[in-house]
Amino acid sequence: MKSIAIFLVLGYVLVSSVDMYSRHDWTKLILTHHWPETFCTMEHCTANFSYWTLHGFWPNSGISCNSSWHFDPSLIEDLLPEMRKFWPDLLQPASTSFWKHEWQKHGTCAAKDEDLNSQHKYFSKALELYHKLDLDGALKKSQIVPCEKYYKLGDLEESIMRSYGVTPKIQCVPGKGGQFQTVGQIEICVDKQFQLTNCEKTSKELQISDNEVLPFVLLSRSGFTVCDPSVPVYYPPLSAEHKGRGFFKA
Repeated sequence: MKSIAIFLVLGYVLVSSVDMYSRHDWTKLILTHHWPETFCTMEHCTANFSYWTLHGFWPNSGISCNSSWHFDPSLIEDLLPEMRKFWPDLLQPASTSFWKHEWQKHGTCAAKDEDLNSQHKYFSKALELYHKLDLDGALKKSQIVPCEKYYKLGDLEESIMRSYGVTPKIQCVPGKGGQFQTVGQIEICVDKQFQLTNCEKTSKELQISDNEVLPFVLLSRSGFTVCDPSVPVYYPPLSAEHKGRGFFKA
């Protein structure tokens, strides 16, 4: 009986925390790129893309804000060829389930803003920003390309900061034994006017998130962690042979 009561209390805390989290209006959007080779090494898929692809376009507050606003691929039919190329589902290339997930979890919250209040506005704005930023081009300007050598995390950060003038958030997969880390995801942030802004949290956001640790812990499933500045970074080329490197901790 005691264990049931504890379970009910924990359940109430979780629901209350998630509800509180969803009430906060977002202040910025996170354009999240992932490196297909890293993702597919983690998820055992085939990376047929030699450039950074979109993972998502996420408000910094709010999750699944309108469960009744269902995804309808016919509303973005004109965008689908471009999305398959630059925002692909790496696990199920022929499916629209990835975009359905992104819309229901993140798009319905972004849609609180008039400029993003439809599926077409949401997905087309993400694609517009993706092309405008050209993350591949920004890294190549600093001679940072996929290869078998290691980079310093600071080199990647400085390359992006020189191109955009803001601080990104770079995420990695820890390597076996902690000798290196593999870059997997890069987040670039914009404000409500779609102007570039730092991805690091403001004091107000930190204050909000102090009470929202539980939802973040339970809902985060990316497998990436913020890169360690003291550990070399591996930026794997397409179809690289990873045997012997080992992406994950032993």
